[in-house]
Amino acid sequence: MAIYFPCFRYYHTSASSPLFYGVGKSQYRPSLKCSHLLAKNQDYSTFFKTRKTHQNQRAFLEKLKGQQDFDPVQMLKEDGDWSNEQLWDVVKFLKKTSRCNEFREVFDLWKSMEKSRINEANYEKIIEILVKEGLLEEAEICLREMKCYELQPSTGIYNSVIHGFARKGSFDNAMFYLREMEDVGEKPDSETYDGLIQAYGNYKMYDEIDQCVRAMESKGYLCDHITYNLLVREFARAGLLQKMESMYNSLYSRRIGLQASTLVAMLEAYAKFGILDKMEKMYRRILNSKSSLKEDVIRKLAAVYIDNRMFSRLEGLGLDLYAKTGCTDLVWCLRILSRACVLSKKEMYSIIQEMESHEVPWNATTANIISLAYLKMKDFRDLKVLLSELPSRYVKPDLVTVGVLFDACVLGFDGASVKSTWRKMGFLDDDVDMNTDSLVLSAFGKGQFLRSCEQMYRSLNVKSRTKEAWTYGRLIGLVIKLNRDQVGS
Repeated sequence: MAIYFPCFRYYHTSASSPLFYGVGKSQYRPSLKCSHLLAKNQDYSTFFKTRKTHQNQRAFLEKLKGQQDFDPVQMLKEDGDWSNEQLWDVVKFLKKTSRCNEFREVFDLWKSMEKSRINEANYEKIIEILVKEGLLEEAEICLREMKCYELQPSTGIYNSVIHGFARKGSFDNAMFYLREMEDVGEKPDSETYDGLIQAYGNYKMYDEIDQCVRAMESKGYLCDHITYNLLVREFARAGLLQKMESMYNSLYSRRIGLQASTLVAMLEAYAKFGILDKMEKMYRRILNSKSSLKEDVIRKLAAVYIDNRMFSRLEGLGLDLYAKTGCTDLVWCLRILSRACVLSKKEMYSIIQEMESHEVPWNATTANIISLAYLKMKDFRDLKVLLSELPSRYVKPDLVTVGVLFDACVLGFDGASVKSTWRKMGFLDDDVDMNTDSLVLSAFGKGQFLRSCEQMYRSLNVKSRTKEAWTYGRLIGLVIKLNRDQVGS
């Protein structure tokens, strides 16, 4: 006999099988479909409540946006009360409008409206915000309030306050709260010491870093991988290579992994001191780790190669960067520079053709690398062609281009037509600008014109430097006058 119930599974009854799947004979159990419908009704109820909450929240946010100069305390009194979310929305809004000094007052009123709001979680949140905004005195007041309410500040709260004072260089206050933290039974953790180490590093207090590590170890806290990496980075930035390498060896012997930022810090330290072999070894390690390097780090490596006249390595740097980032201005700068520095026209042209095949437009850096190479070779014919082509290539000359022209004229180049073109374009009335990559001047050096510019600028008093705009025409006139005066004397 078949029995049907709405929303229930249909089964045949028998002596051996229950009426409903998985349930005894005397029990009736709703099917999955029915349970789903019942759950759906509950979901609808939750959905509408959530939707209403979101609508209220949106309305509240719109209200805040419409009242830029509102008084949060007065607004809270008028509204009667706020939800937890509304309070933190107001705090975010005050932060965005640079009114952080009003945080604590509105928080005090809000928490006084309901005793359950006086809890560790809310205090931790407001103290963290106050510390981030540099309002350390306000954070201290909140910390004292917690003690009045017999609330135990957590390790996280103490860390926030300790790090806040340490970041500002107020290490006496930081140490006071570290001692207090231990006195009330809250144990410092590795994060506590990491924040102090980082702050000491920022203030170049490297002896204090050693003391901090010793204090940490004397209390039974062993450095973890985060602390070890942090120490290597801080010693690297300080240029303390012996300490850096000692800490690095400790990591290696303990088989502790090095973070990418630690490898980069070591690479920069070796580049800073021009330690070529170790720099290259670290660079290869970073490449093999598939980490990427920022362009400012690549420039530091390139500067070391230029100082050592290892121009072919610039090509390798450019290709490595290309593999990571694709075609960028720095990629082409490095690659053309590697050819131009050895004065190889053929190889320089091959890179230019490659640029054109990729439809990469020229810029001031490209033009000036080639023009400086022509100047070095005293190839005035090609230099004249290049300078005359700049307008058609939509390249605006800059201070380096002007320097190339005037240095070439000193060597016998006829630059009258180029000067005439610049005058017609109104270029000489433009403000002086430098759009050439700094690596270009590192590679070729500053010519006579640029050195004269620097000498002339240093000779002027502050008032004369700022009295009127620095146009190319004015600068050229002053340099010519300086050179005449020097010849006359």
